[in-house]
Amino acid sequence: MTALSTLPSSSTSDFSSEQKRYLEGFFAGIAAGGISFADLSGAPAPAPALPDGPSLDDLTKEERIKRELHPFDAIEQLVMDARWNAKPEPESVFRYKWNGLFWLNPVKDGYMCRLRIPGGVVKSYQLRELAAIATELTTGYIQITTRNNFQIRLIEPKNCPEVLRRIQSCGLHSKGAGADNIRNITMNPCAGYDPHELIDVRPFVNELATLIIGTKEFYDLPRKFNIAYDGGGLISAVEDTNDIGASAVKIEENDQGIEPGIYFRIALGGVTGHQTFASDWGVIVKPEQINDVIVALLRVFIKHGDRTNRKKARFKYVVENMGLEGVLSETETFLPFKLTRLKAEASIQAARSFSQQGHSHVGVYPQKQEGLVYVGASVPVGQLTAKQMQRIADLADSYGSGEIRLTVWQNFIIPNIKAPYAATVAKSLRKLGFPCEQSNLKSGFVACTGNRYCKFAATDTKGHAIAMMEYLDKRVKLDQPVNIHFTGCPHSCAQHFMGDIGLLGTKVKSESGEGYHITVGGGFGENRKIGRQVFSGVPFESLGTTLEQMLKGFLKKRETDESFHQFCNRHSVGQLQEIFCEE
Repeated sequence: MTALSTLPSSSTSDFSSEQKRYLEGFFAGIAAGGISFADLSGAPAPAPALPDGPSLDDLTKEERIKRELHPFDAIEQLVMDARWNAKPEPESVFRYKWNGLFWLNPVKDGYMCRLRIPGGVVKSYQLRELAAIATELTTGYIQITTRNNFQIRLIEPKNCPEVLRRIQSCGLHSKGAGADNIRNITMNPCAGYDPHELIDVRPFVNELATLIIGTKEFYDLPRKFNIAYDGGGLISAVEDTNDIGASAVKIEENDQGIEPGIYFRIALGGVTGHQTFASDWGVIVKPEQINDVIVALLRVFIKHGDRTNRKKARFKYVVENMGLEGVLSETETFLPFKLTRLKAEASIQAARSFSQQGHSHVGVYPQKQEGLVYVGASVPVGQLTAKQMQRIADLADSYGSGEIRLTVWQNFIIPNIKAPYAATVAKSLRKLGFPCEQSNLKSGFVACTGNRYCKFAATDTKGHAIAMMEYLDKRVKLDQPVNIHFTGCPHSCAQHFMGDIGLLGTKVKSESGEGYHITVGGGFGENRKIGRQVFSGVPFESLGTTLEQMLKGFLKKRETDESFHQFCNRHSVGQLQEIFCEE
């Protein structure tokens, strides 16, 4: 007799046959573990809040869900859901993000799986397995994210355990890829190859990634957390958009008693979705101590991050509440050494001496290794098919070292190619649909997932971005690069505030019902600037002509050699509106 059959008939009469089978399997599992109803007592009290933290009543719903059952312990429920191809319960939707699984309902009944690829370094055999997973278990498409990472869509509940198993089997992870965790670590995509870099940051990225995967305290943050390393060189890591950005600097002879050499300078609290770049901490760190400091900063966030208000739970608000000096003092309580303050700018040589507003990762460039080059390809809005991934893997094996680097611009690079073969690789990539020649217009498009798969997005960002690429490329000829970022909601996954032109999706009264607020003049690195809004609620049907007028107005009114970024920030919003609306 099963446990289900012992329940009163009134308790089971409303169950479907599928639900009854589910419950029978559930109770059978309990019985197999030697547990009977007599063993069960009232549910224990929820785990207490963090020491000296807020009471359980004051915690957000998400924090209470984490304390009722740790998200990693929800894996059993994920397996049970898979047996019956069942939709997840609301609490499971949140918990499954700890395994990188995002339920797409109401847009789609299925999951997106986000990976962890530290620094965006992926091997050819991993590309082939991801392509096979996409073909056999999903839609056949994979997307490159703005954190040099991959996302796989659309996964039915029944296939989730197999997708997770196969991701792990090829040496990749999805653990902690969503929700209140440290997101994929980013770096310069040509770290170790770039002849201009001050230091190769790969060892630091790999070390921290190993610490994160194996340290349980890093899986209960107040909210998401982003970390980037920039070792200098040709291609920026856009580190000042992160919660922690570590930038290599060279210290020359100085009067502060600091030994000359390469150090990391740290910036804190960046989150462009909240219109904030990271603030210089006024601290320099020796390379061998950089990860100790980053781990200490994470512990400051765990201790002081707001768990009562999700909107204020980012590290930016810890920095604002404590001040940079307060964060410094608290960080030192987690370190066996004192941090080195730096006051004088005169003794610092910038890690990068040229602008990074262009598309300098697309093309063929020499490596520091003699005779070798890397080839950077442009991927329209970061979307790949399984067949394309297999062919990229073949090219990386045949002409390179079997390695591919993903960029935060949703593109990829194949390194370690012998110079005589560069043209062959570029030609092959072009045939695949990935041009290796810089386009001042098309190479600068970035787009988030959009409303085809994301419930938060108001617009079809990827579809609209591709349409705008084709429309503008036929009508506007630029002699300088312009970055155009499409994001579907205020979460700003495509970081629209830092684009030369930023487009924030919104609902409007039009045939499609989709439109955009338009910002201009954003930038990063040496050109860091939060864009200013010039137009609101522009319907998609009018977006092409609006962008065309904006770019032509810039070309007509600019000063000699002036960039779009410089042009926009030389004028007021009112002046720009007049220029952009001229016939």
